[in-house]
Amino acid sequence: QLQLAESGGGLVQPGGSLTLSCVVSGFTMDNYAIGWFRQAPGKEREGVACISRKNGERTNYTDSVKGRFTISRGNAKNTVYLQMNSLKPEDTAIYYCAANSGGLCTGRYHYWGQGTQVTVSS
Repeated sequence: QLQLAESGGGLVQPGGSLTLSCVVSGFTMDNYAIGWFRQAPGKEREGVACISRKNGERTNYTDSVKGRFTISRGNAKNTVYLQMNSLKPEDTAIYYCAANSGGLCTGRYHYWGQGTQVTVSS
């Protein structure tokens, strides 16, 4: 059974950092694109970052996080990280990871985790 589980969320002050983890099971992650998405209260879900399948790997970021967030695959083959630096109050949201079997960031994501809350506040 294909599953994704996020962790690492929490409360952080503006300017602080957090690292989110997405642990996957039930499939070989190397062939999938993994994306991070977020949804703030009253707002639509938005894509934050994506890493494509390992063969020809590429990363994409939404403009508001470029230079602050970094997505990467862990040395353990079943984990993707989202390193978030210089956090702002507008980064507050529930963060989800998702998997796309097509392997490209532009594809449709069929598999989702349950989410982890990130709150940026003083």
